Amino acid sequence: MKFVILQQVKSRAMLSAAIHTGIFRRKPPQTPRYHQCFCSLTTIDYPPLHHQPQWSGLHNWRRSPLNRDRHWGPNGPAHQNNEIEHASSYPNFSSCSSLAEIAAVILSTPDPLAKAKLSHAAYVKWRREGLPIGVSDAPSTPSRPAKPQLVSPKDIPSPKSSGFFADFAHVADDESRHFIWCSQRLAELGFSYGDMPAHGVLWAECEKSSDNVAARLACIPLVQEARGLDAGPRLVNKLTGFGDHRTSSIVARIADEEVAHVAVGVYWFDSICQKLGRVPGSAFSDILKEYNVEIKGPFNHSAREVAGIPREWYDPSPATNNENKLSEVYERLACIISMEQENSSLGKPPK
Repeated sequence: MKFVILQQVKSRAMLSAAIHTGIFRRKPPQTPRYHQCFCSLTTIDYPPLHHQPQWSGLHNWRRSPLNRDRHWGPNGPAHQNNEIEHASSYPNFSSCSSLAEIAAVILSTPDPLAKAKLSHAAYVKWRREGLPIGVSDAPSTPSRPAKPQLVSPKDIPSPKSSGFFADFAHVADDESRHFIWCSQRLAELGFSYGDMPAHGVLWAECEKSSDNVAARLACIPLVQEARGLDAGPRLVNKLTGFGDHRTSSIVARIADEEVAHVAVGVYWFDSICQKLGRVPGSAFSDILKEYNVEIKGPFNHSAREVAGIPREWYDPSPATNNENKLSEVYERLACIISMEQENSSLGKPPK
């Protein structure tokens, strides 16, 4: 269950990070400003790109209908109707007149389940009501509950297209649904969010890249989210080996939906590089060095390729390929040994 807890933390942090990116000002102007970029799917602007191929499913993901499958039923995702009405009862939500104002409310809400419901309500409002992007003051860090305990483990143009905000509002909605599924499964197993320690690496990466949109995209979707593509199938196999098919199904669905989130990051990173006249691959490499970000294997090359991350961005040399293959063998052996040890201890009486 530790892996599911970590997935919760990741979902919650990514939810906050996605909303936090690009829509808050550091110092409020005297007169409020609103960017009149409305949410009708026919008016959202996506600048054309001229570099590497994008994920083939990106267009359909952007135009997909609102996903109401917020409950994990006996046979997988299931419809849930009352979440929007419940979210609308939260203080200050109904009075919000822009996406940024709602985002500030979400970031200031400590309860993770409430964050998830408010995020979905915000995306619904964005899609249905022509909500402007707007501006608002953000807390320096998102509010969080007392548990879990957290333990240790420049001049870039900001995207002004309404498509940027539409995409990351969609990502936040997906992540809120992932958290709902994980939270439900934890409750079914007798646990709740915060019962086990977690790490704050994801938000630390957000803080590190808060001054640079390109760095935020590189650090979060292209590194942190991409790690989910690598680890997801291995975690699914491990959970299946433990006989927990329900949890493995949830993790498999989440991992599959993360492809879109990585693809969105690739698209907007490429868009920024295009504005700067930079080659995306070299810009990505420079950002990783500047912000001291390390990429570790083993890699799920096929999933990364589908999401649109060129292999040379993260795995440039044949020598690196050999090291990654060896690392993957070691990890598989360690996983097998761990599973055998846990299985052998099941029949032993407690000491």
